Amino acid sequence: MNKTVDDLKFIAGVPEKDLYWDLFQTTGWNEEYRFSRDELGRSLENSWHTVSVYNRRQLIGFGKVISDGVHHALIADLIVHTEFRGRGIGSEIMERLVKRCREENIRDIQLFAARGKYLFYEKLGFKKRDEDAPGMEYR
Repeated sequence: MNKTVDDLKFIAGVPEKDLYWDLFQTTGWNEEYRFSRDELGRSLENSWHTVSVYNRRQLIGFGKVISDGVHHALIADLIVHTEFRGRGIGSEIMERLVKRCREENIRDIQLFAARGKYLFYEKLGFKKRDEDAPGMEYR
């Protein structure tokens, strides 16, 4: 069941560590990563730019950019609480993240996308990398 949206606030800034912890747990990603609350807090502090979305005092959406501020930017950790999806919140977060990168004239904006979410990101102007494109992942 989707919760009602009372008063959404989009804020450029790092959320409180405990609020982010609660939102991050809704993704299921921590079953693989096994981050501690403090590790996730450090990841927030080391982000180049973040957008946090609140419904009243609950953090319901988040996205971040990791960047050198000139050449490369990587958008990661786009999260919208499951009870608030389908309302354009994720799209708005992405638009704000990309806008900030473009304002700084960053030449290379990349995306770390969750499995099965390609269509969502393609609607926002992203495309899959070609098979012979540069880039790999360390496992």
